Amino acid sequence: MEGNRDEAEKCMLIARKALEAGDKEKALKFLNKAEKLYPTDKAKVLLDALTRNGNSAGSGASCRKPTDSTDGGKSEKESNSSGAGETAKSFTKDQVEGVQRIKKCKDYYEVLSVTKEANEEELKKAYRKLALKFHPDKNHAPGATDAFKKIGNAYAVLSNSEKRKQYDLTGGEDTTCSPQGRGGFDFHRGFEADVTPEDLFNMFFGGGFPSNSASTFTNGRARYSPQYQNQTRRERQEDRADGGFSMFVQLMPIVLLILVSVLSQLMVSTPPYSLYPRPATGQTIKRQTENLVVDYYVSKDFRSEYKGTALQKIEKGVEEDYVSTIRNNCWKERQTKTDLLYAAKVYRDERLRRKADMMTMDNCKELDRLNDLFRGG
Repeated sequence: MEGNRDEAEKCMLIARKALEAGDKEKALKFLNKAEKLYPTDKAKVLLDALTRNGNSAGSGASCRKPTDSTDGGKSEKESNSSGAGETAKSFTKDQVEGVQRIKKCKDYYEVLSVTKEANEEELKKAYRKLALKFHPDKNHAPGATDAFKKIGNAYAVLSNSEKRKQYDLTGGEDTTCSPQGRGGFDFHRGFEADVTPEDLFNMFFGGGFPSNSASTFTNGRARYSPQYQNQTRRERQEDRADGGFSMFVQLMPIVLLILVSVLSQLMVSTPPYSLYPRPATGQTIKRQTENLVVDYYVSKDFRSEYKGTALQKIEKGVEEDYVSTIRNNCWKERQTKTDLLYAAKVYRDERLRRKADMMTMDNCKELDRLNDLFRGG
């Protein structure tokens, strides 16, 4: 008997459609069939109302109990009892109307009640609201499960950029019944979701992740593959391994840069002299050039390695470096003194003027000495 329940509900849906179209005979036929397949109070109420009122007592959006002429046909909640000791399940007029709205939608944007320009956040917000409203555990109206699946499929397609582009190019979705007469939606016109509606719901509200095998609803409850947890654990281990390799690849340029820097420093030879003492390189022995009498420092092996022409080239290089350094330092001294004198004049600050006058200008004096040697030479 329990196996005929789904077929009975499908007959109920067909009966409601017939009532909407004004076909009373067809509605009575399928209501009687539903009552034979799986007797419910819902079918009895519709049959009784249709027989007494002689019109579309069930409007397709709600199921009405028979009333007298004074109550104006006020709608009430219907009980959807299994008749076999199960807890009675009820649904409201709003829930039935919501299912009918989803059923009549021509495309996925209309299903989620969003525009074609909706971004990811707007899609998520719309899906959360509708998924909670139409989940079979909460909504027991006829067709709620199909509506829930359609909502999940709509979000899965529109949230995938590639599938969304294809969907926008090919148009909307047909909501007619399948050729087998199942009365359901045609979900698979080239736009299959990568996850099932149940897995998608759990990702939003239960913290789960999609399983490889499809989950199905049984009396409004989700049933998952028994290998779900093991599969998830393996995927996480693989992700950690991939993460370690990715980190190594990202660090490779930095490591190579450090190695190149170290090798370049090792390959560059230390100059044979320095204008200042350098204990780190052993250049602590003081010498003077023969021409300009410039002090420079060398290591203990310098005397044996550089003689004659080689020594003359070294001393020439020392003097050129020294003159260049003195010239730059002299320019800085003159610039500093000029700035001080200008500031003293602008701000009428005698202290700045005295400071400028007290500058010794050692580098400029040394440059003058070197120029005199060139001229005398």
